[in-house]
Amino acid sequence: MYERKTTPNLNCGLDLIGEVLYGKWKIRLLWFIDQGYQRPSELQRKIPDASRRVLNVQLKELEDHELVTRKIYPVVPPKVEYSLTDFGKTLIPVIATLGNGAMNTKSGCGR
Repeated sequence: MYERKTTPNLNCGLDLIGEVLYGKWKIRLLWFIDQGYQRPSELQRKIPDASRRVLNVQLKELEDHELVTRKIYPVVPPKVEYSLTDFGKTLIPVIATLGNGAMNTKSGCGR
């Protein structure tokens, strides 16, 4: 497993954002969870370019940073749902602003 050689300065806002949101799919995961897509299979369908493993790793990192919570239901087969924490919800306006800015440029992602 990868181990960091240097620790980020989480007192700096830019370093904190980079550490928490670094990952190709994390911003989209947060957005889709806020939009009501809470099950891993639903998130996989919304982000088909990402492998299941990568999504699981990034969801775990978001959980470690206390942006999402994972609820496991005691049924067979196991049912898992993700939801935003209060801290995670504070990022949604920022993500929406980033998305609107990208849509207003010629190089926007168009999604």
